[in-house]
Amino acid sequence: MNKGTPPAGASGYRPRVIDAQVREALEIFGGLLIEGPKWCGKTSTGLHHSRSVLYVGDENSAEMARMDPSLALEGERPLLVDEWQDAPVLWDVARREIDLSGKAGMYIFTGSSVPPKGSTHHTGTGRFARLRMRPMSLYESGDSSGAVSLSRLFDGVEVASMKSEMGYRKAVSLICRGGWPGALGMDDGRAMQIPREYVRAIADSDISRADGRKRSRTNTDLLLRSLARNCATPVKVSVLADDLREGGSQITPNTVSGYLDALKSIFVIEEQSAWAPMLRSRSRIRTSPKRHFADSSLAAAALKASPEILARDPNTAGFLFESLCFRDLSAYASAAKGDVYHYRDNTGLEVDEVIELSDGRWGAIEVKMGTSEFDKGADSLLSLAEKVRDRMGPPSFLAILTATSGFSYVRGDGVSVIPIDLLGP
Repeated sequence: MNKGTPPAGASGYRPRVIDAQVREALEIFGGLLIEGPKWCGKTSTGLHHSRSVLYVGDENSAEMARMDPSLALEGERPLLVDEWQDAPVLWDVARREIDLSGKAGMYIFTGSSVPPKGSTHHTGTGRFARLRMRPMSLYESGDSSGAVSLSRLFDGVEVASMKSEMGYRKAVSLICRGGWPGALGMDDGRAMQIPREYVRAIADSDISRADGRKRSRTNTDLLLRSLARNCATPVKVSVLADDLREGGSQITPNTVSGYLDALKSIFVIEEQSAWAPMLRSRSRIRTSPKRHFADSSLAAAALKASPEILARDPNTAGFLFESLCFRDLSAYASAAKGDVYHYRDNTGLEVDEVIELSDGRWGAIEVKMGTSEFDKGADSLLSLAEKVRDRMGPPSFLAILTATSGFSYVRGDGVSVIPIDLLGP
């Protein structure tokens, strides 16, 4: 069986925002499940926090685990069980071992897909903590200084004037390159081969392996392109189905929903839920989620868009930039025990990102690549703050997240302007 201690190379680990959450979970729970897309760094993070490892990535190892799961789970704790979904029986055995020992920090499970329903007997509630891992944020990859801390914004620290080196073309390049740990140190041309290969693998095999149902490669390609064109929007399933039919597919909305569920189960797409504060007004909240790719580079790859091509399409670049910002904000907010939502109501008021912490504090962000939209973004933020003030209290901050070079600063209306290469946890 492919089993042993973490390799010496794990000492060269590049820190991730999720590390503090991993340490805390291992002090409280018997096990930890780290889920997320392939190639985002789950195994490296698991190795960094474990003392032994069981790789369940090949069929021989998976078969051995199914034959004698108790033996497979022997090892120094914490034991990393990598790609556990290939041998779901390990979950139930680990849960039983946690119950018997009563100890914390026994197992770290990592997975790049959700196992089929019914493959485990227990949810793991109370025994396993769950963490969502994403590709690297700009702070983690070294493309942001992190000088403006999201957690400090919630603490009321005012944004100081700091220089940004971002700019439109650099932002477009980062959108296409993505946050893949394997791309660190590569030039952009080589780095972009990673998301291109990822998209090819999704259509060739990954979407069918999600639940064992064979799916059309052509339909998958068309759906990925449609999702990329509608990235960071609350696009309806019926619209996606119409888009595929225009491409020559005979697919129905129900079938599209099945494809979307499969893509979610392998963490290729992520839904950004709508924020639903209690309002005194008659405004009705629109509850449809926005859909994002796990990384903006997957959307660019699905569109076959190079930085040069994307730079000539500012509208599409703007939506993909919003998706990049959602990726980074999700990592930073999770570290602060918060979630990232969007807001949209029947009056036409929309706000791109609403971050709410577990203690009830909240802040809101509008994503604008260029300065021409700053006033409109600030108006939306101020309107939202006024609309929800009675029930939710005042926001901890209101900000515009941008790709423009220049400086961070606070506008006269109190809205902060923050270039994305200054933001961090």
